[in-house]
Amino acid sequence: MAYRNILILGGTGFLGAALTNQLHSRGCRVTLPTRRRRSAMALAVCPTAELVEADIFSPDTLVRLLEGQDAAINLVGVLHGGNAQPYGAGFARAHVELPAKLADACIQAGVRRLLHVSALHADAKGPSQYLRSKGDGEAALKARADRLDISVFRPSVIFGPGDSFLNLFADLLKTAPFVPLAGAHARFQPVYVGDVARVMMESLSRSQSMGQSYDLGGPAVYELQELVRLAGKATGRFRPVFPLPDGLARIMAAFMEFLPNPPMTRDNLDSMKLDSVCAGSPLPFGMAPTPLEAVLPAWLHGTAPYDTFRTRARR
Repeated sequence: MAYRNILILGGTGFLGAALTNQLHSRGCRVTLPTRRRRSAMALAVCPTAELVEADIFSPDTLVRLLEGQDAAINLVGVLHGGNAQPYGAGFARAHVELPAKLADACIQAGVRRLLHVSALHADAKGPSQYLRSKGDGEAALKARADRLDISVFRPSVIFGPGDSFLNLFADLLKTAPFVPLAGAHARFQPVYVGDVARVMMESLSRSQSMGQSYDLGGPAVYELQELVRLAGKATGRFRPVFPLPDGLARIMAAFMEFLPNPPMTRDNLDSMKLDSVCAGSPLPFGMAPTPLEAVLPAWLHGTAPYDTFRTRARR
């Protein structure tokens, strides 16, 4: 692999841990900026990862972080970013302004290779603030594509150890006698976090991936209510699922928005108006996607996302 030193924004999160693991296996050195180094110490056990406290929204800081790097990867994304048109300030900052700042910093630092994670059906005219901001983020990168070698990845919902999707339902099923479910009939094509990381790592060694965008999904499509039932089956917590009518679902989501980290918002429901399903092949490069049922029972019982690093470090 020609790219040995890689900067990852958002690298201390769920997908970042899996990608760092993949890059470590190929002998790459990874720089992981974080607001608070102590909160990301689980990744410190990876011998080829360097945690750096930094403000990634500062253009000068981004240029400094890119010194000596061969490539940059942006994984930053938020599900809750305020309410406004076309999108709230939080969505604008994370999904539009940051990719533009990173691209400009790459140009200034002379780092041409840039990988960016967007979202399936990202579109400036999409039905939700999330999808509209992701679409504008892609547009910001395309405006600079003549000076950079960019690959964009658009996954459906990502599952795996430490995810905030199926683990959310597994936690809910611990105490709830039944599940009143908003968006129960929304369709998803869940993609395994390890597969997303593999595709991204593989793209670094394929020059033909430059300038390309890839939709990413798993081998099967599920309604949301099916995924909740699968989480119940995997954890031995069988609970009745009651789909909510659209009007009641929006009322419930509106009340949830007052919570610090709401499990569902009206904008999430707006995103679900489009099926999160790939139009073509679920993965590029001839890769076979991992079936959800093949790995779900193992990690939904509490497998930590950093276990690989701890095992290698004998911790």
